[in-house]
Amino acid sequence: MRRTASGRRRAARAAVATAVAAVPLAAVLTVGSAVPLAPPLGACSGPDCPATWPPVNNGDFPGRDATINVFTGGDYTVNGRAAEAEGKVVALGNLTVDKNGGGAYNMGVVGVGSRVVPPNGSDFVTTGGDVDVKSGNSILIGGSDSRGQAFGNLRHAGGVTGTVSIDPTGELIHDANAAAPYRSVLTQIEEVSDCVGRATATGTVEISASEATFTGDGTSMKQVFNVTRNLASPSGGQIGLAFNNIPAGATVVVNMLGDSPVINTYTGTGLAGDQTTEMRSKLMYNFPTATSAQILGSAQFQGAVLAGNPAGTTTIAQPGMNGRVYLAGNLIHTGTGGYEIHSYPFDGDLPDCRVTPTSSPTSPTSPTSPTPTSSPTSPGPTSPSPTSPSSSPTSPGPTSPAPTSPQ
Repeated sequence: MRRTASGRRRAARAAVATAVAAVPLAAVLTVGSAVPLAPPLGACSGPDCPATWPPVNNGDFPGRDATINVFTGGDYTVNGRAAEAEGKVVALGNLTVDKNGGGAYNMGVVGVGSRVVPPNGSDFVTTGGDVDVKSGNSILIGGSDSRGQAFGNLRHAGGVTGTVSIDPTGELIHDANAAAPYRSVLTQIEEVSDCVGRATATGTVEISASEATFTGDGTSMKQVFNVTRNLASPSGGQIGLAFNNIPAGATVVVNMLGDSPVINTYTGTGLAGDQTTEMRSKLMYNFPTATSAQILGSAQFQGAVLAGNPAGTTTIAQPGMNGRVYLAGNLIHTGTGGYEIHSYPFDGDLPDCRVTPTSSPTSPTSPTSPTPTSSPTSPGPTSPSPTSPSSSPTSPGPTSPAPTSPQ
């Protein structure tokens, strides 16, 4: 697994309050406002974004999207019978394909998905490490519809072993600095996941043996649910997911808190009218601290996934993962069938935890000067006896803000 300097960044974030108190200007943590994910993450980008995103299909390409759909700060491993990853893929670590029984793993363009693909000639796949395709396996990049080809590159910093097939005129490009443009994206994912994970809950979660029910406050356009248990049955089996009292158009964040959270669900079809389909572009599952996270089940799972621990590993084993996958750590894409990751945007608004200056410190109070007085008691001159100062000098000092938690 690839290791980064992320630990230093996380320690730096933990010391924000101390640093803020030390600067000559007061500062506050902005938590009441909300912001979208900044490019190259989040919403569709480029001139050819579709007006609407179709359900999973095998038709013509409805548009192009230059935004990253799958990002890993660590390694990207394919095993089991996982089949495809649609959209632009960036892995700062190694890319390994080692499927049970071998076979192809499609990247960039898939047979069945949203069919929104990256722009022609762009890098469909980028790796900061090696590409290792085990014997009997292959990576396929590119595809076509009734109107022509979709082609792009695999840009890699390390070596390549095994079979990689790229549709023309896409290329296999060795570039020692392939990952360099995306180092800041890793930092962004860590910081956003940390911020979102500290947001105050606006709703409640009730988990029974068969269903997890998320009940919002009915008014907030940023609905936050903090979950400290697995979204699974007591035996670890699948359960349903239901959302109530959520305003139309609200961003919904499900924070999966803890070290080893699991989501195991059959909820999600991707069809029009399905609740999570309608929520998909503003629905996010966040794993801020997990070292081992799992998303399992038998659904066309809807919504984006964010994981902020660079030492963590997220395992995805759903027939369809429909939404952005942004991980600071490692990804294992696996499953018992032709399991796929499909390209769909996230355009919700998330908590904003940026530290911003607000005002100057208070001015120091000038010390009071003592005034000598004389108290004669008998004829003749006497020595004056100065009195003590009426008040002690006030020490100057800026006020220090108390950082608040995201709302």
